[in-house]
Amino acid sequence: MNKSCPLRTLNEMITCKICHGYLIDATTVTECLHTFCKSCIVKHLEDSNVCPECEAMIHQSHPLDYIAFDRTMQDLVYKIVPDLESDEYKRERKFYTERGLPCPKDQALEQESEEKRAAEAEAAMTPDANTNMDFHRFDEQVNLLLECKYLDEKNGNETNHKGSEKSNSKEEGEENGQSKLHSTNKHPLMLKKKFLRCSSLATVTHLKKFIANKLLTSLDRYKDIDIMCNDEPLYKDHTLKFVYVTRWRTKEPPMRLYYIPKETVSDKDDISDELKGSGGAKGDQKIIDSKPYHAMKDNSIQKLPSTTKLGQSTTTAMRRSVV
Repeated sequence: MNKSCPLRTLNEMITCKICHGYLIDATTVTECLHTFCKSCIVKHLEDSNVCPECEAMIHQSHPLDYIAFDRTMQDLVYKIVPDLESDEYKRERKFYTERGLPCPKDQALEQESEEKRAAEAEAAMTPDANTNMDFHRFDEQVNLLLECKYLDEKNGNETNHKGSEKSNSKEEGEENGQSKLHSTNKHPLMLKKKFLRCSSLATVTHLKKFIANKLLTSLDRYKDIDIMCNDEPLYKDHTLKFVYVTRWRTKEPPMRLYYIPKETVSDKDDISDELKGSGGAKGDQKIIDSKPYHAMKDNSIQKLPSTTKLGQSTTTAMRRSVV
């Protein structure tokens, strides 16, 4: 069975309605989806803003913004009509050569090839996991100094961790277990390496997660950390470059940042478990000393002397007899 068909039966669908030739650089109007040669429709829209075939308004003031190159249609035309692509290529180059002008399509191909070579060169410079190349990032870096700062609950002032070493030694010398529990919660652990160099595109949230991963029990607790610079809290989406430019531009590096871990209930439970597991009479004594005041008050009420109860009952009996 012969499935071929004469070319003349398809001419109506693959020809331009302006020049009546085969479509070259097929361009479609986005409003009505009629297709024309690019040079034909662009020349037509210089004097009109309606479609040449259906006369529908393309756009009142900017009709050229509502036409687009139809690559699918152009590929079909080149495949259906034999030798059309090669003949058009020769005619176009001859036209520009006679006038001493560069062909726009050749310039576009050269630009595309240059971009491709640049992309390949950049990919070649990117470190591969199977090579021994340098894995450092090529973007801008920023130097940081991360120090711990906490809120002094007694004085209501913020104090860094270095200035609190003397108060820590005094509290460690106290015999009350409750003061030890309070001081452990009050002074969190510090980073072993407080100097950090990272990308300037990193955000404050990245720093919070880094500190939570190093100090806290879970990475999900990064929201329990506040980061400050020049006694000002930093917003979670601020990049380190933005922080450096707005708060540390006139100062010497590294940029000093303070992190403040928030006290949570889980921390208190962990520390109380450690005190309970210390064993012996001392551990029991610490737990007893850390009881709240209202619990001790209840115990004192239960241990009142029996004379008080007797006095109350005698007074009640006398009142009944009088009545």
